[in-house]
Amino acid sequence: SSVKEFILLGLSANEGMQKICFVMFLFFYVIIVAGNLLIIITVISSQALNSPMYFFLRYLSFVDICYSSVTAPKLIADLLVENKTISFVGCIAQLFGVHFLGCTEIFLLTVMAYDRYVAICRPLHYTTLMTRRVCGQMVIGSWVGGFMHSIAQTLLTTQLPFCGPNKIDHYFCDVHPLLHLACTDTYVVGIIVVANSGMITLICFFILVTSYVVILGSLRSQTSEGWHKALSTCGSHITVVILFFGPCTFIYIRPSSNLSEDKSVAVFYTIITPMLNPLIYTLRNKEVKSAMRKLWSGKVGSE
Repeated sequence: SSVKEFILLGLSANEGMQKICFVMFLFFYVIIVAGNLLIIITVISSQALNSPMYFFLRYLSFVDICYSSVTAPKLIADLLVENKTISFVGCIAQLFGVHFLGCTEIFLLTVMAYDRYVAICRPLHYTTLMTRRVCGQMVIGSWVGGFMHSIAQTLLTTQLPFCGPNKIDHYFCDVHPLLHLACTDTYVVGIIVVANSGMITLICFFILVTSYVVILGSLRSQTSEGWHKALSTCGSHITVVILFFGPCTFIYIRPSSNLSEDKSVAVFYTIITPMLNPLIYTLRNKEVKSAMRKLWSGKVGSE
């Protein structure tokens, strides 16, 4: 490739809007890191949160911190400078990180849905089916699956020739904006990229929907108290799935035609969802709130 660096056009060319976005996204990123770190520390520290659900939640929070860190710091720094450049290698590294961690999050959310299915529909077999070893294998599988997906997307993109222009109409390097800049016909590559991302998203979404259909079906014979308890444990997960899968499906399941629209939607799954995850899981979960109170009172009491 003759292109050694790319210019990111960012979210807005308006200077006043960029200053507002800088303050807003810096605040969001601090909330993402602090909120998810709090979840991780709480789960590790609390003896009450030793079930598989919280084991997966810990890793989901870790992925959220890493995932947002691939795009948010660069976005925030670029809002203060006029030349928003990124090297070719840096661009490809960012592309790899976004797809690796994003796909890992999709697999983790799917695994968490399976955990809820076993807990509610097969409670007597829960401890034998969801052992610590099985949970560990599921987490490793999620990381490996994310890595394989990202390698495929990255290799397909790096094989393309880039000879100019080098302006990316986005705030981070992603597959679709780079396909628009390639100096060759990218129709076939575009189809493969969409098929790869779309297949993973659709399969995982199908598993998620099936899990919750079966869960709701099994709750018909439950008392209203059983309904409330089951839905309270599933409600947080369903909310996160909708917030993350909705924008991801919109972006990656179809060939991209409007990059300005795409980058606005991308804010939801790269920044908004990782920020809301800790709030959703703490505000709707009595066990997590109780563990946080005990952790905080213990810290304050020891000082």
